[in-house]
Amino acid sequence: MLPPQPSHLSLSRLGSDDEATKVAHWRETVEVIVNGKSPTKEANPPIPDASTNEEQAKKRQSILTRTLWTFIMIGGFIGMLLLGHAYMILLVLICQALVYREVTALFSYSSSKSHEERAPSLRAKKDPWSVTLNWYFFAVTNYFLYGESIIYYFKHVVFSDAQLVPFAMNHRMISFTLYTIGFMGFVMSLKKGYLKQQFGLFCWVHMSLFLIVCSSHFIVNNILEGLIWFWVPASIVICNDIFAYICGMTLGRTPLIKLSPKKTVEGFVGALFCTMIFSILWGTYFMRFDYMICPVRDLGIHAWNTVRCHPNPVFVWRNWQIWKPMSVFLSTLRRNITTIPYAPYQYHVLIMGCFASLVAPFGGFFASGFKRAFNIKDFGHSIPGHGGMTDRMDCQFLMGIFTYVYYSGLIRQHHVTVGTVLQTIVSGLTVDEQLELVMDLKRYFDGQRIALPKEICS
Repeated sequence: MLPPQPSHLSLSRLGSDDEATKVAHWRETVEVIVNGKSPTKEANPPIPDASTNEEQAKKRQSILTRTLWTFIMIGGFIGMLLLGHAYMILLVLICQALVYREVTALFSYSSSKSHEERAPSLRAKKDPWSVTLNWYFFAVTNYFLYGESIIYYFKHVVFSDAQLVPFAMNHRMISFTLYTIGFMGFVMSLKKGYLKQQFGLFCWVHMSLFLIVCSSHFIVNNILEGLIWFWVPASIVICNDIFAYICGMTLGRTPLIKLSPKKTVEGFVGALFCTMIFSILWGTYFMRFDYMICPVRDLGIHAWNTVRCHPNPVFVWRNWQIWKPMSVFLSTLRRNITTIPYAPYQYHVLIMGCFASLVAPFGGFFASGFKRAFNIKDFGHSIPGHGGMTDRMDCQFLMGIFTYVYYSGLIRQHHVTVGTVLQTIVSGLTVDEQLELVMDLKRYFDGQRIALPKEICS
């Protein structure tokens, strides 16, 4: 049986439907060409890549970790400041040891291999005495430098104690003897097949000691001269780093240096102006406190102790006489201003702000070049979210050296103190001459009718 044939009406309708379909298809094609997308069909939304989501999650976690540890470091820094000079010195020593460990660990790293690939070869090639000698030279250098600081700043304690006097009198000889022992140990540890590595490590360690331990020594001396000579410069460097990041992110267009592609001229200049304003306000605020400006005489003091001293003249307020025509002009505006108060320290802190903005960042550029030479991102992982301690201290070392040289050369006052006189007596007079001096002083006090305390007479 034959299937039923379509009627004439159904055939004509089918033809019209085909034509309508073709017309609609051509219309969609034209719209796709003109508009770039079909109006009748929604573009398929991109399917999120799992790796992209994972990277974004890691980035958010990294930002949170970095922010958290930033506040932890700032809080710890302020806490150490309040606890006193001894805790600030301890903080510097801890940072110094971490930086030294990170820098010396880079020795013999190959830039062509990843850390995981080169670690086994390093363990196989490392001399068993190398780590011991590294830290031995580190300890000897610290003994020499900080021993010098203790003798200089605490003469009144060291030279009044009979047990400490021999160590103070022979400190440099003891230090040299200890270094010589380490040098002899290094020579005796030389082994065939390791010579190039051992001599390279010897030079590497001594350069690290010069750059790290000596810089830390100057920073500790700044603390002993007065906390303000450490706190304000360190804060200025941190401020400059923050504003360089902010200005670079918002205004940065022109690259500053090839070693750090993210550093921009706009960020560098913007940070300069912001740092200058911050430095004058920050320094002026902290110069009001005797706890901040007084040189240390007792390592047991803290922020809640009453500290008194004769301030350095740079902290004494003075009046600057306004130019007379300007004063007359101000009087017409009903402003009777003839003088402006200022302190010389404000000029000095502006100079430190300039150095922190123009020169100290090159310590960071130096560290960036160093990391590029070894094909590493960070010096270590001492601080979560921030990399190694070296990544945070690169500019601080340069700033600490400048502050010490600037202060000792232009600001420090040299006075005759009980400690310096006592050092001269102990080191330059015999026992008989010391007794003669005591008797002469007693006769002098008797002539001046000054009653000696019972502790001295007994």
